[in-house]
Amino acid sequence: MRKITVYHYDAFSKKAGKGNPAGVVLNGEQLTDEEMQETALKVGFNETAFPLPSDVADLRIRFFTPGHEMKLCGHATIATVYALKTKGLLADKTEWTIETNAGTLPVSLHTMDNDLLLTMQQASPAFNGSVKNLANSIGLNENEIREDIPVVYGSTGTWTLLIPIKELASFQKMKPDTKRFPAILQENTRASVHPFCMETIDPEADMHARHFSSPYSGTVEDAVTGTASGVMGAYYATYMNPDFAGSLQLLVEQGHEVGKDGRVLVDVSRKKEICEIMISGNAVFVKAFDVVLDE
Repeated sequence: MRKITVYHYDAFSKKAGKGNPAGVVLNGEQLTDEEMQETALKVGFNETAFPLPSDVADLRIRFFTPGHEMKLCGHATIATVYALKTKGLLADKTEWTIETNAGTLPVSLHTMDNDLLLTMQQASPAFNGSVKNLANSIGLNENEIREDIPVVYGSTGTWTLLIPIKELASFQKMKPDTKRFPAILQENTRASVHPFCMETIDPEADMHARHFSSPYSGTVEDAVTGTASGVMGAYYATYMNPDFAGSLQLLVEQGHEVGKDGRVLVDVSRKKEICEIMISGNAVFVKAFDVVLDE
């Protein structure tokens, strides 16, 4: 039997049991693609990350859901860099480049209130398409979706469908039927679904969200999503504040409905037509455990 040690971190939280869990496997270079996928399946988290050597950056990270490999995952990136730093595997550097399947992205480390805060730049945002009549697939009525701003696919490395919701009260009612998503999301059948609103639980937060996984990922809901929060920042600057130029900061809250509330800090800067997105968050170590790969 072959045992793989997995380190469990909760990202976008300083408290174990909150935020978004991610698995980190430190000896990923010893695994085949099939073994990485099997490990992620047996771990069962939304994403498990495998840091690897890189020829073009300080390190490479690959991300796997239980069902398939992802191009980029924000919370698993935060968890991985936090793990490597706190285990003394990144020396004294505070800035790194990370090779991902969505491109090479910079990550930096700061100290805030005696805690480590990690910031990662995301891929340039892109939006395309629009989808209507989604309400029933997430357990809502059509009149709970805003009509003054669009439902669109957005990506800063991973595609998701952004759905602007009128009121916070709708989020407790949501019951995703993820098996219906591919038939509804015909323009992008493998996308996830990300409803959000401007009403928040925490008065210091700017946006509230939930994130429902693509059915191909093998999970149903992602507690606190880094990449989708980045897309929300780009959406805000593109559709809700189209005259915006310069920089702004948004605090996104997520995970309350599943008891995993966490926070993502999103920095948006735009100069002319170029929009740059960076997300920041912290992480906390929870435990280490082994999974056994099939022979």
